[in-house]
Amino acid sequence: MKLAHFRLHGKDHHGQLTEAGMLLSAEGDLYSPHEVTWLPPVAPTKVIGLALNYAEHAHELQVETPAEPALFFKPISSLIGHRQPVIYPAGVKFMHYEVELAVVIGQRCRGVTQGKAHEYIAGYTIANDVTVRDYVTNFYRPPVRAKGYDTFGPVGPYLVTIDELPDPGHLELRAYVNGDLRQRGSTAQMILSIPELIEYISEIMTMEAGDMIWTGTPRGISHVYPGDVMRLEIDGLGFLENLVAAEPERLAENEVR
Repeated sequence: MKLAHFRLHGKDHHGQLTEAGMLLSAEGDLYSPHEVTWLPPVAPTKVIGLALNYAEHAHELQVETPAEPALFFKPISSLIGHRQPVIYPAGVKFMHYEVELAVVIGQRCRGVTQGKAHEYIAGYTIANDVTVRDYVTNFYRPPVRAKGYDTFGPVGPYLVTIDELPDPGHLELRAYVNGDLRQRGSTAQMILSIPELIEYISEIMTMEAGDMIWTGTPRGISHVYPGDVMRLEIDGLGFLENLVAAEPERLAENEVR
């Protein structure tokens, strides 16, 4: 199933995509995907990102692949849904997309072995690990400022359940900007597999249902600017699309809010 979370007329709904391309809510109502406000398909307690899990991406950044998984937390406050705007911070020089396969945990777990990892996966979704390259230096590791802005975590549009996508190891990932193909790779190129990541992370911390692991991005990042439209695709998961919007001018400190 392709499960969705969306808002319409001030009310939040959970539902699923029908074969006819409509959204069927849990209440039994049908809605067009074009009339709803999309929300992230899951509500995690934490989002764990993985840096440099594709060798070619490390090569394009001219850095070595890490000896062990390079993890970071993506703030929950950064998460937005499909077709919601990503805000370009004022003064930033180089902001870019990163298309990633996101693994969604299905039940509380700790100390999961690779052989049992599939039992704890609810499904998969598309993530855009929006990053300001200006702030990715050794001084800023972990990259909180680079990756932690509000709206820097588009995710969705669906949670595709594991029964519909049993083998995530050979999925093509693509990123387009204004229709121009900028990034292309395959999950087969990941250095660490999904079972390896679940084992490693669950040894450190308890994972809760809805938590996400963002598994890294392939080669092909490039600058985006206000007005650009980012469209990220992963085989079997659909597409995630977000407009880049300029940051509104801040209110003066003495202005009535």
